[in-house]
Formats: sequence, C-alpha cells, structure tokens
Amino acid sequence: MASGMPRLARTVVVLGLASLLTDLSSDMIYPLLPAFLAITLGAGAVGLGAMEGAAETTAALLKVGSGKLADRFRVRKPLVVLGYSISGLVRPLIGLAQSWPVVVALRLGDRVGKGVRTAPRDALIADQTPPELRGRAYGLHRAMDNAGAVLGPLVAAGLLGLGLSTRQVFLAAAVPGVLVVAVLALGVRESRRELETTQAKRDVASDELGAPFRNVLLAVAVFTLGNSSDMFLLFYLGHAGLDARAVALVWAGHNVVRTLAVLAGGPIADRFDKRRLLLLGWFLYALTYAALWWASSATAIAALIVLYGLHYGLVEPTERALVAELAPSTRRGAAFGWFHGVIGLAALPASALAGVVWWKVAPRATFALGAGLALVAFLLLAVLVPRRTPQPS
Repeated sequence: MASGMPRLARTVVVLGLASLLTDLSSDMIYPLLPAFLAITLGAGAVGLGAMEGAAETTAALLKVGSGKLADRFRVRKPLVVLGYSISGLVRPLIGLAQSWPVVVALRLGDRVGKGVRTAPRDALIADQTPPELRGRAYGLHRAMDNAGAVLGPLVAAGLLGLGLSTRQVFLAAAVPGVLVVAVLALGVRESRRELETTQAKRDVASDELGAPFRNVLLAVAVFTLGNSSDMFLLFYLGHAGLDARAVALVWAGHNVVRTLAVLAGGPIADRFDKRRLLLLGWFLYALTYAALWWASSATAIAALIVLYGLHYGLVEPTERALVAELAPSTRRGAAFGWFHGVIGLAALPASALAGVVWWKVAPRATFALGAGLALVAFLLLAVLVPRRTPQPS
C-alpha cells in the first residue's frame, strides 16, 4: 500500500474476513443445493423458487427491524456477532435433512442470521469509514465476501473429488462457520456512538429518510423483481447438461470475476457519480440476462454466467456507498435495514415468479423477464433520482 493512501479501519477488514469465512461455508453448500433438492429430495423449480423467496423474505423483515434496533444502542457489534452465529450453527445441518421441507426450514434459519447481522454490519462499516473512502470500504468488504464464494465451491469440488458425499460436504461447512464467531469476537473494535436526541427522533419520524432515498429504494425494488435467486443460474447450468463438479467450478469462476470487479469498483464509486455508475451496472446486468435468453450451448451459458459477475463491480459498492451518503449518521442502521429489507421483500415475488416462468413458459424466458425489469429500473433511477445526490447534514 502506498504511504500516502489512507488505511481502512481494522474493524472494516475484520468484518470482511468474517464475510469471507461465512461465504466459504455457505458456498460449499449453495452450488450443490439445486441438484441435492431436485435429485435427492425430489423438489422442482417451483419448490426451489418458493424456498429462496421465503428465505429472503424472512431475512428482509428482520433486516428492517435489526437496522432500526442497531440505531438505538451505542454499539452494533452484539447484533453482528449474533447474526453470524445463528447462520454458522444451522447452515451445515442441511447435510442431515431427509426431506426438502426440512431444507427450507434450515435455509430460513440461515437467513434469520443474515437478517439480524446485515444492516448493523453495513452501518458499522460506514461508522468506521470517512465518506471519501466508503466506496473502497464496501468494495473491499464485498470482494472478501466474494472471495469466500470463490473458495467455497473449490473446497466443495475438492472434497467431492476425494470421495465425500454431498451430505458430508454440507456438514464440513461447519468449520469456517465456527471460525467466524472467534474472528468477530476478538477482532471487532467499536467506539460507543452518540445517540439521537428526543427532538431529532421526532424530526425523523415525520419523514424518515427523505424522498431521494425513497426513490432509490423504488428503483432497487423493481430491479430486484427481475433479479431472481442465483440458484436459477445454477439450475440452468444443470439444465444445460453440466454435472455437479462442473457447476461448482463455473460458479467459482463467476465469483473470481465478481471479486475482482467489486474490488476495482469500490475506489471507482468514490471518484465518480454514484447514480451513473449504478445505471451502468444495471444496464450491463440487462445485457447479460438478454444474452442468457438467446444462448443455447452449455459452453456459452457457462461463459455468460462467469461474465455475469462483472456487473457487481458497478452495483454492490455503489449501492452501499449511496445509502451511507443519503442517510444521517444516527439513522444509518435504519437506512441499511430498509435497503436490504426492500431487496429481500422483493425477492419473494422475484424468485416465485421466476420459478413459474421457468416451469410454465421456458427456462430461458426467466432471463428475458430479468432483462426487461432491469431496464425498467434503469429508467426509474434515471428519471426519479437527481444527477447529484445531496450530502446529509
């Protein structure tokens, strides 16, 4: 690191490491889950869509409440540790499931943990980072998160190659889940925050976070309606004829691209207009999904799913830096709660609709729907959100 470049806070790096370990654990399971549900437990695309939609909706409701709760206390760390602990405990138990409804219940438990931790964690990153470095901070965090998503499928593929069963791989995912709790407990340092005065709470109650923030949320909600669970991408790879190990390796390649993209995208979000970057990211998403609609060979589908990771570099750090920019410091937990909550609430109709379209129309029609809704979100953001976002006082 160059001597003139300011360093990110230790807590930001530790939170990134926690996300790396969590995604390593999660992605030892995630790419293998569609085939496990369909072949071993007999669940189809509609069941898959319902599971993912219900899981994300559960997390969404908790994100809103957890974000607001995080603003009421002087420290956010306990909620972050609790959320990671819940997920690390229940996720590997999928390896013991004998029916797909049990998997749904465990997936819901995993998402409960995500719902508890996400908004306090993102608010804590903003608390620990000056405004001019927030894109970089969120880019680093998302890159480390995605690095775990690279390692997880590789570890899973390696364990399968050694002769372990899918269920045994799921159970082995408990190891990084346990390490997360130790990393957070020992590594996160947080100063006690100033809380809102009674008058400030009354002022906020009349217009919680302002019209620009609400308009961003509206556009994000529409985009999310077309952004169904990535499990449909994995399902599509299986539909194209790839076996479990090949799917895991393609997903690892996707996450390599995604990791590098968000690592580069964070500093870009600090230098350029966030609205324009987000518009560009959504347009790139629409192009990729339109290409998946037309693709027919397994090789083309695999290549597009790897390249699909590029749009995250323009979207993930930019969205989070924009939320932090729009929210007053005393309302960051609530802002991130609503942001993640809206995404999660839109995930239920998004994934359920994708499952129905997959089943009733055609698998590739799912991607045509996603491309169309991404373009609608693009237009909403372009029309409703000002070119320059005002800084909160």
